Amino acid sequence: MNHFSAGIAACLLAAPLAFAAAPARAADIVDTAVSAGSFKTLVAAVKAAGLVDTLKGPGPFTVFAPTDAAFAALPAGTVDTLLKPENKARLVAVLTYHVLSGKVMAADIAGKTLQAKTVEGQTLAINATGSAVKVNQATVSKADIVADNGVIHVIDAVVLPE
Repeated sequence: MNHFSAGIAACLLAAPLAFAAAPARAADIVDTAVSAGSFKTLVAAVKAAGLVDTLKGPGPFTVFAPTDAAFAALPAGTVDTLLKPENKARLVAVLTYHVLSGKVMAADIAGKTLQAKTVEGQTLAINATGSAVKVNQATVSKADIVADNGVIHVIDAVVLPE
């Protein structure tokens, strides 16, 4: 075996060990939403608003994520209007109204009512005293979907800032 083929063989033998030793990385909020499959509209809106890099950042963030069905329940044309480039500021406001700074798990608010300040600047009314957690008029349908930079709570309606 010449030096060249010996070097190739050594690389091929060492490569699987190098990859096997790397720890698996958890998905960020955007990748978690994409892999869930029920947030296509939300992900498209995040892309149109230019918020992908922010939500892939270190966070931590708490995202109240409306499903595709929640976006579909908005009045006809609302999503299309929000996705137009000239409405980017409004889209950013709507999306950031669904985000809190910090990681808030369901257990952190169980049995409480509170006003939570959003990244957008206004507050969300959260009521976790009943059998279902309410975020303004929306209901949390699934809580505590953990991402490496925060947590997602699925909601059944889009909440809109004033």
